[in-house]
Amino acid sequence: MNIHRQSPVQAQTVLQQPAEVRPVVVALAGQPNVGKSTLFNLLTGLNQHVGNWPGKTVERKEGTFSFNGTTYRLVDLPGTYSLTANSAEEVIAREFIIREQPDAVVALVDAAILERSLYLVAELLSLSVPVIVALNMMDVAQQEGLRIEPEVLEAALGVPVVPMVATRNVGVRELVETVDRVARGEMPYAPKFPRIRADHQEVLGEIEGVIAGCVPDPYPQEWVALKLLEGDREITRMMQECLSDERWEQAHDILRAHDDALVAVASGRYEWIGRMIRAAVIRPKAGQIGLTERLDRWATHPLWGLLILAGILGLIFWLTYAIGAPLQDMLDTYVVRALAYLARAGLAWAPVWLVDLVADGIIGGAGAVITFLPILVIFFAVMGTLEDMGYMARAAYVMDGFMHLMGLHGKSFLPLFLGFGCNVPAVLGARVIESRRARLLTILLAPLIPCTARMAVIAFLAPAFFGPAAMLVSWGLVLLALVVLALSGILTNKTIFRGQRAAFIMELPLYHLPNWRTIGLLVWQRSLAFLKKAGTLILVVSVVVWVLSVLPGGEIETSFLAQIGRWLEPVGRLMGFDWRLMVALLTSFIAKENAIATLGVLFGAGEEAGLAETLAATFPAATGLAFLVVQMLFVPCVATVAVVRQETGSWRWTFFNLGFLLLVSWAAGVGVFWLAHLVGL
Repeated sequence: MNIHRQSPVQAQTVLQQPAEVRPVVVALAGQPNVGKSTLFNLLTGLNQHVGNWPGKTVERKEGTFSFNGTTYRLVDLPGTYSLTANSAEEVIAREFIIREQPDAVVALVDAAILERSLYLVAELLSLSVPVIVALNMMDVAQQEGLRIEPEVLEAALGVPVVPMVATRNVGVRELVETVDRVARGEMPYAPKFPRIRADHQEVLGEIEGVIAGCVPDPYPQEWVALKLLEGDREITRMMQECLSDERWEQAHDILRAHDDALVAVASGRYEWIGRMIRAAVIRPKAGQIGLTERLDRWATHPLWGLLILAGILGLIFWLTYAIGAPLQDMLDTYVVRALAYLARAGLAWAPVWLVDLVADGIIGGAGAVITFLPILVIFFAVMGTLEDMGYMARAAYVMDGFMHLMGLHGKSFLPLFLGFGCNVPAVLGARVIESRRARLLTILLAPLIPCTARMAVIAFLAPAFFGPAAMLVSWGLVLLALVVLALSGILTNKTIFRGQRAAFIMELPLYHLPNWRTIGLLVWQRSLAFLKKAGTLILVVSVVVWVLSVLPGGEIETSFLAQIGRWLEPVGRLMGFDWRLMVALLTSFIAKENAIATLGVLFGAGEEAGLAETLAATFPAATGLAFLVVQMLFVPCVATVAVVRQETGSWRWTFFNLGFLLLVSWAAGVGVFWLAHLVGL
């Protein structure tokens, strides 16, 4: 097979020919970091949709493309290292292939780490679905000094092998042509399966004899027998239900007598992989060092790795503040406020309440979503680039030891760090964490990171109460938030999750150039998902809060919201708060900056300087410090709550998070107030 380049225009022509009514189903399988997303996006473009697998929080991606008059439905299976039931991703991948019986499975493998990538292929060949091996990242393999002969590998495997460089659109046309021929039955298919180690072949035969005739369709009998020998939980449970007590006892006795069978199965596959590698791969000379190894001498070093990570995170921090924050302000000024002005002008004939509802409630609420977009786009673009080029795994590696203090692992660090820009991308960024427990704990802790909006409130109020000491107080508040985060992580992990630790298998993929098309589509899809899901909830809550702030008489001082504030005032008194400070906290639920706007309305101060002086004259420093502490630890804005609900898929966990933050912020506020009161503030 010859590799040749194909321009995007040619690919578009090939992939958009007239389609038939019945689509051919193709499953895309592969380990993480082998380029599945790049290939999926190249083939489907915008003709794709993203959701969750039924009953699971694992992402499901499907799309369509047309070739040779046929419509193909491409299903991107979750990235998985094997087909054993060790995770939800592995169960989903194998159940789809076995139950849905796609017309073909494209097994994408990384040519630069072919030995590891072929393990999944070894398992796929045991299923009764045609497999096509897409040998991706041929350029990275060459960069590492490897020479792979695709024709030899194809002959050794007995299945089609297509060399590719998906990031440069090389080999994509050949892959589609091969899929088309396999789906039409025009290509010979005679896979050479891996076999169990010779000393256990009789044992495999015994297990097959016991389960013969009882294996439910469409599971292959030999595959089920192998999974029983591997100790697969799901298959063991299924066969225990299908077999009679007597036959299950026979099978159980065989399995118990050969509890080392798992090693025999894996050994057979690795022996098979070894034969494939010896036949088709020419390795570099001894002592030759590849690009990845040279870079990792710095990127994974205990000291230099941390400094490099600090520099990258500093760059992200700078981008968030230098680019994201001004763009956020511009959107607020030139889009949200302009729309509100136009709405007021266009509805001049309407009742005042309707004008205010549209301008303040609806446009103001939707505007809160729109202004988040610059920060979200920066976050997704940077994270997507780091992930695609292979650096994210290094960042997780160097921070793993520190994160273990909270029962997390290294992958939780970057999402939490990006919470300094905005808690919304911090919660969404937890998607990179495979373990549901670690992902959930990261989501629950993310709102404790002081975001830019909280820091804006602190930056305004701290000088009002503490004058020249404001900077010291501000840094102390940030440090307090981080200490509370660490303690909360330890406490939550020890109590709610009973000290569980997620298994963290660290694989460091080879460095390669990122694919900008893939990153662009990722930014588009996730930003659009945020606007659709979080935006709806924000809009509803914004309107509800607006209604509460104007009814029954149109003034906030006599509104239902003020009544709620007065009802909560006894709780606030323990921190030195009156009802006005309680209302400011409540309105900050929509956006943290609302606390300043609300205080300005309630204290009748139009200018910021006047408001600062009024607050300093009204409340003692102890109350001011307690308010700043509560503001730093209080429940996040509604956008963050919306994405917490979206990402956890559970109102129970969302309300637990809110209740926990309320309790922590109240306890911290009370403690700080009385401590400050005792020292004479």
